Amino acid sequence: MPPAGTGPHGTGPQGEGRDLGQALREAAARLAEAGVPTPRVDAELLAAHLLGVGRGRVAALALAGAGVPEGFDDLVGERCLRIPLQHLTGVAHFRHLELAVGPGVFVPRPETEAVAQLAIDRAALLPAPVVADLGTGSGAIAAAIASEVPGARVVAVELSDLAHAWAERNLAPHGVELVLGDLATALPERDGTFDIVVSNPPYIPAAAVPNEPEARDHDPRMALYGGGEDGMRLPAAAAATAARLLKPGGFFVMEHAEVQAPAVAALLRASGAWDEVQTHRDLTGRDRCTSGIRRHPQTRMEE
Repeated sequence: MPPAGTGPHGTGPQGEGRDLGQALREAAARLAEAGVPTPRVDAELLAAHLLGVGRGRVAALALAGAGVPEGFDDLVGERCLRIPLQHLTGVAHFRHLELAVGPGVFVPRPETEAVAQLAIDRAALLPAPVVADLGTGSGAIAAAIASEVPGARVVAVELSDLAHAWAERNLAPHGVELVLGDLATALPERDGTFDIVVSNPPYIPAAAVPNEPEARDHDPRMALYGGGEDGMRLPAAAAATAARLLKPGGFFVMEHAEVQAPAVAALLRASGAWDEVQTHRDLTGRDRCTSGIRRHPQTRMEE
């Protein structure tokens, strides 16, 4: 029996005599011409989505001369318009998770996995950590912590109604409590009760429009821009909320732009709320996030 989307002789419905291998080559060329950074990978992932198989299986089917899945050329055309791949497939991969995403929610980036790792490493040291994720978006960080740290109680906060709906879908299987609210004023009834606070707030400066059309044209603006010329208003708000929510000795980690690393570190140190302020690099060597330990009140008094 031929693979899904193939004709009786292994030819696809979109071009007689053309097999999957040829279609993938043509799609990769179209995507490369459109400026897509990973044209062959994207072509294979679009085919995998339509066929309901993994990307590795697509390569095997192409070698076997399988036909072209119905709708493949149309999806490639949409990707050539720089519609995010994840919006076309409905799935974003984050660590070991598959997250549902689409219009209205920020597509999680690979570099954020390093931020999640820092929170997971810290949570794994505690018997029953209580964790807050401020500005959860799709729920990527919160879902990763809940799924990788048994016994963790995770609360995620999101302001956007659209993003909240996507997060609800992604977080429900992991038992994460999802709150619709502003990260700047979140969870006032739970001050001083969290062991860990993690945040990937909007942080792009007002004038720093993203170069990539996928982000510039399709990510929601409220998930991108941090407020003010330097983009630091929302990161500063997230840090203030973290200081309020954490127990003394609690751990805070926040993602930011590489160029903001000195400003974020200075902000945390100047507040008097943090010890052990440290900047961390992602896998590409960029200063991606900054952490701190919630200072004990008596420490500040003694100083």
